[in-house]
Amino acid sequence: MESMERLDPTYEPLFTPWKVGNVEIKNRIVMCPMGGTSLFGWFELGGCHFDREAAALFLERARNNVGLIIPGIAPLRDTFWGKWLWQNPKMFDELKVFMEEIHKTGAKLFIQLTAGMGRSWAITELIAPLHKNKLTRALIKPIIDTSHELASPSPQPSRWAHDIECPEMTVEQIHEIIEAFAKTAKLCRDAGVDGVEVHAVHEGYLLDQFSIEFFNKRTDEYGGSFENRYRFAAEVVKAIKEACGQDFPVSLRYSVESKMKGFCEGAMPGESYTEVGRAMPESERAAKYLQDAGYDMLNADNGTYDSWYWAHPPMYMPENCNLSDVAHIKKFVDIPVVCAGRMDPAVGAKAVAEGQIDGVGVARQFLVDPAWVTKLIEDRLEDIKPCICCHAGCFNFSSSKGHANTQDLADTMGLSRCALNPETMQSKKYYIQPATKIKKIAVIGGGIGGMEAAILCAKRGHTVELYEKSDRLGGVFVAAAAPSFKEKDRALIAWYIRELGKYPITVHMNTEVTDVKSLVADEIIVATGAKAKQPPIPGVEKTVEAVDYLLGSKPVGERVVVIGGGLTGCEIAYDLYLQGKQPTIVEMQDDLITTKGICLANTSYLRDFFKTNHVPVHLETGVSAITEQGVTVRHKDGTEEAIAADSVILSVGYNPAPLAKKSKHVHVIGDAQSVGNLRTVIWGAWSVAMKL
Repeated sequence: MESMERLDPTYEPLFTPWKVGNVEIKNRIVMCPMGGTSLFGWFELGGCHFDREAAALFLERARNNVGLIIPGIAPLRDTFWGKWLWQNPKMFDELKVFMEEIHKTGAKLFIQLTAGMGRSWAITELIAPLHKNKLTRALIKPIIDTSHELASPSPQPSRWAHDIECPEMTVEQIHEIIEAFAKTAKLCRDAGVDGVEVHAVHEGYLLDQFSIEFFNKRTDEYGGSFENRYRFAAEVVKAIKEACGQDFPVSLRYSVESKMKGFCEGAMPGESYTEVGRAMPESERAAKYLQDAGYDMLNADNGTYDSWYWAHPPMYMPENCNLSDVAHIKKFVDIPVVCAGRMDPAVGAKAVAEGQIDGVGVARQFLVDPAWVTKLIEDRLEDIKPCICCHAGCFNFSSSKGHANTQDLADTMGLSRCALNPETMQSKKYYIQPATKIKKIAVIGGGIGGMEAAILCAKRGHTVELYEKSDRLGGVFVAAAAPSFKEKDRALIAWYIRELGKYPITVHMNTEVTDVKSLVADEIIVATGAKAKQPPIPGVEKTVEAVDYLLGSKPVGERVVVIGGGLTGCEIAYDLYLQGKQPTIVEMQDDLITTKGICLANTSYLRDFFKTNHVPVHLETGVSAITEQGVTVRHKDGTEEAIAADSVILSVGYNPAPLAKKSKHVHVIGDAQSVGNLRTVIWGAWSVAMKL
């Protein structure tokens, strides 16, 4: 339980009680819902069940002083096999036992129930062709009814597969969903759940699609007028209240503004644009209308899947990006309002103290560090492991031109894991236990992978020595963290350096190991990273390597061509633009950032930013030569073009650079084994260090 003796006064407003309906919540910190953390499972082949992994996750957070927990969406109808949640009473018996444990901590918990996704259902490249063929669609229907999952207010293209038309939802289906909300909410209430949250007039999900005229072209009672478009959401809360009583709290996940310029095109922060979704004047009216319909709380931010970076802000988005809009909408309602979206606790505390909002919504930070609220209370901010907003483990739905969700099936079925904390939602696969035999372990390379492996081995009781050839820890991540918008990355490096000091790890700086045989160790972990590729382009020696640019060791001019439109190349171009320079991107693929596993919220921000700010992007284009005047490129149609530039930055990927090959006592991890991202580096370090 929380003790406030060391709490910094800055954060005191966060630790005051408040009420949603007649339910009192001990503090203002709300753990917001994240797909994959449903207590009823997520995308489970065997159908819904009480999810003990998610339950353990929430119980640990509850014991670490969160006020209100809202688990991730629980589909009212199983994605597989089509069984309704309310038809599984055993699951609610298990939920009741769990709620008794939650209440012992002093936390409260609302269950989030979803009407569905409609055109935002992230249909994968595995499922999309099965849906497109009438025969296979009929064959798989008993297992997964894709037409039901995609059903939308009106026929329209899928957000994820533009060549798939989503069918129009029938009135009968609408009524089935409303009935399911009521029946499921009553089972939740009877199990001791403190309230439910309706998902959602938010983020362009099904109820939001009904409310937005851009998506809803119906001519019946669920389309057309303002009242008709919001009828579905209003009837849901009325049905829940009728089944559960007026005093049973019902929250609504709500997007204040859609931040949409068009189909799959979002608005940048601060941009002047014409809103095609829900604009503020309608939102002012809608918030009051939904309150009057019976909702007891708005859990709010902004955006749709067309402007996904507002609801799932990557590191490029400003901190507290939704606060001003959410604070504005609070003026039009009498019920509590929670704001989410890269919320800084100090800013959130000030907003609560000033009455701008009632609760501070935080999501992904809870995946990285389950005890961050406790550390805040104990004035140990430097011990909080920061979320870097990468989405690499928690929500890596990825897509590029002509491709549906390219995410691996294992990831689709395992959302809300964490790139930085493998134990999150994977406690049976990744865990720390004392070593059965204490060994002397040498780690070569002080990058993130090397530091992670060293810390984990030390936690297990091993004697660890870490060798770093430079005078800085962090490896290539030092360069990755250099741009102005990577403040959380820089905080992560600082966290690792402090964490190393907590354990008996001997760190040898400015010490290059050239031969593993020179080390006296039982086990050797090689974490020497990767080397940049050098394509055979005439004049390639005139380029600036991406890492050299990021570290500031090689200055560039005003006009800069970036060769390579992957994530690193795009982030460099973004950084150049923010500095006032004139970047141009040249990429051989048919879209920017085509690598799967990089979240669409991140990639769509960069694509929209370049489009909005008229940054030249040459796709399906190769570089023929690099000269003192710039580059010569060859387009898809075979034509050549000279692009003038003062500097050329090369960002075309890396090759592993292991110091030694894997053997019985030599273990290669991270990019030295296979070039990936922070998730592959950290999870790979655990896979090795757990077994030593």
